[in-house]
Amino acid sequence: MSVINPTDASDVLSKYRLDQDKAGDKNALGKNEFMELMIAQLKNQNPLKPQDNGAFISQLAEFSSLEEMQKLSGSVDDVVSQFRSTQALQASAMVGRTVLAPSQIGILGPEGQISGNVQVPATTSGLRVSIENSAGERVRQMDLGAQQPGVAGFDWDGKDGNGNSLPPGPYRIVAEASYPDGQQQLGTMVSANVDSVSLGQGGSVTLNLAGMGSIALSEVQQIN
Repeated sequence: MSVINPTDASDVLSKYRLDQDKAGDKNALGKNEFMELMIAQLKNQNPLKPQDNGAFISQLAEFSSLEEMQKLSGSVDDVVSQFRSTQALQASAMVGRTVLAPSQIGILGPEGQISGNVQVPATTSGLRVSIENSAGERVRQMDLGAQQPGVAGFDWDGKDGNGNSLPPGPYRIVAEASYPDGQQQLGTMVSANVDSVSLGQGGSVTLNLAGMGSIALSEVQQIN
């Protein structure tokens, strides 16, 4: 049986804190060990200079506070784990679906169509959407007319200005609006298929889009 000297037991709470920091240490102090040391401290204190009752009460109160904080930390870890599991399931369900994401590149697939939206910040007398091939050549131009502030949709059937079907692949989409001070290029959002989903260590979700690279889930404007 080990002997506890008065000097060893004079700061029970400090020893408890130290042992609690040792992850996986089987000798770490728990409730019973804490109370045993507290009783030993009472028994071995100097009778001529006994420790003030307030000090014992303070140690007990702080011990209780530490214990509650440990329980809370464990509960938070459980909630975070459950949240990440739910997030992973929800993200995996997006594979194979179509999303609307900010991009100037659209992928013309076998269905022969690219659709998307244009963000119109202010009323314009004329909105134009141009389609360019990989060589930077304009192969189609669509006039959408006057537009109010908001979102204007467009659909390209995959054909050039002469009605000829163009080959599948990436095409650049350029949206321009007419304003009193000249033409202004606007941001576009394009529909894309989700090929796969990646989960980051911090719980972030990244969507890998067909032919368009990766974007964060937070950037997605619409899920179809």
